[in-house]
Formats: sequence, structure tokens, C-alpha cells
Amino acid sequence: MSLPSAPPSTRQRIVLVAARLIQRQGYVGTGIKQIANEAQATLGSVYHFFPGGKETVAVAALRHGEQEFALLLKDTLRSEDDPAAAVEACAVELARGLRESGWVDGCPVTAAALETLGTESAIQQVCAEALRGWEDIVAERLRACGFADQEAREVATTVIGALEGAEVTAQVSRSEEPLRAAGRQLARLIRTYA
Repeated sequence: MSLPSAPPSTRQRIVLVAARLIQRQGYVGTGIKQIANEAQATLGSVYHFFPGGKETVAVAALRHGEQEFALLLKDTLRSEDDPAAAVEACAVELARGLRESGWVDGCPVTAAALETLGTESAIQQVCAEALRGWEDIVAERLRACGFADQEAREVATTVIGALEGAEVTAQVSRSEEPLRAAGRQLARLIRTYA
């Protein structure tokens, strides 16, 4: 029998709420007061945990989003022996989650990255780190299946780029098909290396 998990701390609530809001409204559209209100925290608490204000909260929220997607990637990539089928399963899982959210819970990293293009900010840096980390996860899986290092890196970059782009397209069109199509085509690409 497992023990019930403890409720999230105030800091955790702030991070979780900020991640969800950035996911749905973007970085620019998310305010510090809204984060505090929805996290049931005072502004003083937000600034206590995140003295740098909104950007510092957003960085923590984006790191949380990065970890969530990394777990989804690792789980789906392990779900199939065939790496092509595993990548396609990942696209299907993303499509399902997006549809179930009413097309609002896209990737917070992508949302923030698009809004901060051309800046040299902590937001842009954490977004770049997230994308590289996800590419590393895919490349590692491909290398484990016999891909040469350079091929694994390039295909992993293609996989993450295609999934992130297809997720935005699926949100805008309110359809799973862009993600499902990307998954099918990525699987086809991966099979050409077999």
C-alpha cells in the first residue's frame, strides 16, 4: 500500500501554475499577479521564492515543462523495441494529450521560445537547453539501436523539430492529424537507416 503524496509546497504550486499558464497563454501573456492568484500564494511568497520576479518564475516553470516532456519521451521511446514505432508512439501520445486538453496544453517551452526569439535572456537559454536535452534523449535511443553518432544526432534534431512544429500546427488547426502525420513520416525516415 502506498502512502498518499504530500500536497505541493507553495513553491511547487507556483511553478506548476506558471508552467500551465505559459503553456496556455505564453510567457508574455502570463502575469505575476495571475500566477500568485492561481497558485493561491501571495505576491510576497512569489518574490520570496523567486526574487528575480516573472522571468525567474518562468525559468523554473520551463524547467518543469522540460522535465515533463523528457519523461514522456523516455517512456514512449522505451515503449517499443523498434525506434521508428517508438517515435510514432510519442507523436500519438502528444496528439492525444493535446486533444484531451481542448487544444490548449501545448509545449510551454515552444510557446516561450517563440515569444523570446532574438533575445539573449534566461528564458531563451532555458528553451535552448530543453530542446538540446530532448534531442539527446532521442539520439541516445537511436544510438542504442545501432545508429552512428552523427546520424543519431541529426535524426534526433529532426524528430524534435518536427514534433514541436507539428504540435503547434495541431493546436492551431485543432486536429491530431499534424502530429500523427509527423509521427508516420518520422518513423518512415528512421526505418531508412535500418
